[in-house]
Amino acid sequence: MRNVERGIKHDDSGGNGDALVVTRNVRKTYHIGEIQVPAVRGVSLDIRAGQFVSIMGPSGSGKSTYMHLLGCLDTCDEGTYRLDGVEVTDLTRRELARLRNERIGFVFQSFNLLSRTTVLDNVALPLTYAGVRRRERRSRAATLLELVGLADRSRHLSNQLSGGQQQRVAIARALVTNPVLLLADEPTGNLDTRTSMEIMSLLRALNRGTGLTIVLVTHEHDIAEYTDRVVMFRDGVINSDAMNDKVREAVVA
Repeated sequence: MRNVERGIKHDDSGGNGDALVVTRNVRKTYHIGEIQVPAVRGVSLDIRAGQFVSIMGPSGSGKSTYMHLLGCLDTCDEGTYRLDGVEVTDLTRRELARLRNERIGFVFQSFNLLSRTTVLDNVALPLTYAGVRRRERRSRAATLLELVGLADRSRHLSNQLSGGQQQRVAIARALVTNPVLLLADEPTGNLDTRTSMEIMSLLRALNRGTGLTIVLVTHEHDIAEYTDRVVMFRDGVINSDAMNDKVREAVVA
């Protein structure tokens, strides 16, 4: 496995078996003036490669902050984080950005597509930033659009698509760099019930078909039922962590 950048510590000792994500005593406190707001209060969690995990909890429980830490969008104040064998905690901003761009895919509630850009170019955009040649990035984007069932919409503008179709484009874009971890933050929050189930069925199929590790933040129990494991946050700590028996009953279209 390549390092993200020369000088980054890479641990091949395999001390946590097949764990892709390893956090130990992770803490994050925000400062608003002189007020300290603890968001994550010492979370230790392992996530196996190929697992589909939902993180749940009420507003202010720390679940979104924890996801931001996993996505290298923020850094912890204390504790350690290892992703795919890379010690993340002491990386520079440049190294964090490289790790984020190469190994992590993001899907957001609001899709975050370029509205007046074609679907194909939206999916290919991360490869443009990575310096991939035009022919290759368009080929890879087309392959991902076929995977999510939108090959026939590649030349449409993203604002010509339905909400569910836009989220499929966002998923394809998140996968185009071949990440080891997909982070989905309330990916069905702007969708109706039927479309939400379709998106969750797609994520489930991707997880089962490719072995992609997915961590999803949601406050909806019916969405969490599609995942292998449910981790509940409350007041910045893990309140419960259990395998999901109902996942066997989830309908994967």
